[in-house]
Amino acid sequence: MTLTPEQFVATQKANVETFFGLSNKAFEGVEKLIELNMQVVKAAMAEAAETSQAALSVKDPQELFALQAALMQPSAEKAAAYSRHLYEIFAGTGAEVTKVAESTVAESQKNVTGTVRVKLYKGNIMVGGRKSPVSLYNPAIATMEADPTKAYNQDDATGFIRLNALRLKVAAQVQIDTRWLNVIGLTPS
Repeated sequence: MTLTPEQFVATQKANVETFFGLSNKAFEGVEKLIELNMQVVKAAMAEAAETSQAALSVKDPQELFALQAALMQPSAEKAAAYSRHLYEIFAGTGAEVTKVAESTVAESQKNVTGTVRVKLYKGNIMVGGRKSPVSLYNPAIATMEADPTKAYNQDDATGFIRLNALRLKVAAQVQIDTRWLNVIGLTPS
């Protein structure tokens, strides 16, 4: 099965839409987090002003200890509330991302069908064969021995082989030149 240009374009369009959808969900989560943190900072600043005023009006050490004790309980409750809000933001964003990811994976796997034969031997698993009605494998071009007009043409590799050989020849020449300079006592630059 080969994708037509229309199918390819549709797939790419769907991928772009998915990407921007996930990006929007992530930014919504970040916006909620920023909003929560702004609320916390505003509340903390207001409390700091109130606490400072109360601390300045203390007349004896017992009042100071009572004020300190009174401030500790709400701080623990606020930290727990902040943690709950964080969890709700992350859980909500994570659930939305998971939903999109699951639908994307389900869509990508709709053509994954067929059977795979495996061989088990001494703790190893080896693929013995595979068969699928939807496959990229084409037996007509899977061999290098077939008619060159219908399959792989071995002459196509000669240019690659020459280019790769050139790289290896240059590397070998540089090593020889470097060794020669070391032999005569010069350091390569």
